[in-house]
Amino acid sequence: MEAMATEDIAAELRALNSTFESIERVDDPQELRARIARLSDEVAEPGLWDDQSKAQAKTSQLSHAQGELEKLEAMRSRLDDLGVLHQMAQEADDAEATEEVRQELAAVRSSLADMEIRTLLNGEYDERFAVVTIRSGAGGVDAADFAEMLLRMYLRWAERHAYPVKVLDTSYAEEAGLKSVTFEVSAPYAYGNLSVEGGTHRLVRISPFDNQGRRHTSFAAVEVIPLIEDTDHIDIPESDIKVDVFRSSGPGGQSVNTTDSAVRMTHIPTGIVVSMQDEKSQIQNRAAAYRVLQSRLLVLRRAQEAAKKKELAGDIKASWGDQMRSYVLHPYQMVKDLRTDHEVGNTAGVFDGDIDGFIDAGIRWRRRLDKAALASSGS
Repeated sequence: MEAMATEDIAAELRALNSTFESIERVDDPQELRARIARLSDEVAEPGLWDDQSKAQAKTSQLSHAQGELEKLEAMRSRLDDLGVLHQMAQEADDAEATEEVRQELAAVRSSLADMEIRTLLNGEYDERFAVVTIRSGAGGVDAADFAEMLLRMYLRWAERHAYPVKVLDTSYAEEAGLKSVTFEVSAPYAYGNLSVEGGTHRLVRISPFDNQGRRHTSFAAVEVIPLIEDTDHIDIPESDIKVDVFRSSGPGGQSVNTTDSAVRMTHIPTGIVVSMQDEKSQIQNRAAAYRVLQSRLLVLRRAQEAAKKKELAGDIKASWGDQMRSYVLHPYQMVKDLRTDHEVGNTAGVFDGDIDGFIDAGIRWRRRLDKAALASSGS
């Protein structure tokens, strides 16, 4: 019986090594080392911090590459050590050491599953930084409060991963919460991860704004777009843009700026509107608004191309739908993703940024959809 268990452990070790080798083929350690060397040289260049946004992007890319390489090297070491420990336990016929191997196998299996998620982020823009916009929907003041709860959730998620975040624009609601907010997550693969968060989110709870303590349902929309890069070549004729300037404001309309530094940029052909008030000068806000407008036009172009492909491929069963996740605080506690069926009962943890399980499930779900689309088109 023990011999059979030992054979099972050996087979699992081979399977885990095979999984890790497939991960290494995507996250090539040699390529990572070359990228780290190149980025290290670029970060050391004099005058890099003259352009702060460029400098932050470079240092974030370097930190991410170093972290990825460390994870790969640590996993290779764990697997090698596990193989040695298993061999020693076998030779000594040591039941205690064999049990230690089994426990480490389970831990390695879990870690490899997390690492595999990264290999699924191979879309055209998945490696980009992300620009996220949250807008309150139906539900009045509860919806505005929900939008603010979602903002905190994503900020705490980014904080857990040490991802730099910058709030670009905030529109406060009259009574409480937010009408809308836009923020940038400056980390490699931020878009690939957060893109699965796009859609309509629903909150069910006893409203803190209802004197009669009734249960309310409210909605908020989350939009995620990849940040534009210089190489994307999204040219916008000046005649297609209308720019309005106004004073930045805080909660309840309170003025926080005595000059017209905030910018509202409208793309006339599409009607897309971008507001920016985080920067200190009108010139900076105009540049930031233009960059986000380019990103939204890039996404629009991609959506139009996808629509053409879908028309050629035929209708594919399964879609994101309007309502993608429910957060229920009453009469029971549960957060459930309606696309992936992933659910948890710890609602406080979710609102505190513990959403990696939902993101991972969403990435796997999206991969299944992509496979279905390829199969439907006969590719």
